[in-house]
Amino acid sequence: MSSSVDRSVGTRRRICAAVFIVIAGLLSASLYLQHVVGLEPCPLCILQRYAFVAVALFALVAALLPNLPGRMAHAAAMLFALAGGGTAAWHVWLQVNPPKFASCGPGLETLLTELPLARALPRIFHGSGDCTEVQWTFLGLSIAGWSLLWFTILFVALVAAARRRS
Repeated sequence: MSSSVDRSVGTRRRICAAVFIVIAGLLSASLYLQHVVGLEPCPLCILQRYAFVAVALFALVAALLPNLPGRMAHAAAMLFALAGGGTAAWHVWLQVNPPKFASCGPGLETLLTELPLARALPRIFHGSGDCTEVQWTFLGLSIAGWSLLWFTILFVALVAAARRRS
């Protein structure tokens, strides 16, 4: 019985490591689109990046730590995946149903500059694009649509990984 528990925990940790690697690739793609292609991220895009970073970091901790600390980090990764998915869903809704006067919300830029991560990684999280504007699509999905899809996939993977533990 002990070996099946060890395999379950190992599988959970491997899935969390895979989530970290996938997000590293997604963030690399977003930086490519920003710095090479020239697409400026909007404030909602930046919030989604924060969520991806949080999911990645907590998934990495969950992959590295066993037992309760690993499970707690795993739960935090799932919560941030839900929060990021919610932000992405709102972003997609704004793109499909743009308001008369485009706005992502008052004071968001100020809030973002006050967060410690924004000070540590200013080049990654600098943006000024319009949240309702669709600047780029791939296979019919905007960046916000792809973000929503990936948050969903990552959340499902994390739920599946959580079910692997005993």
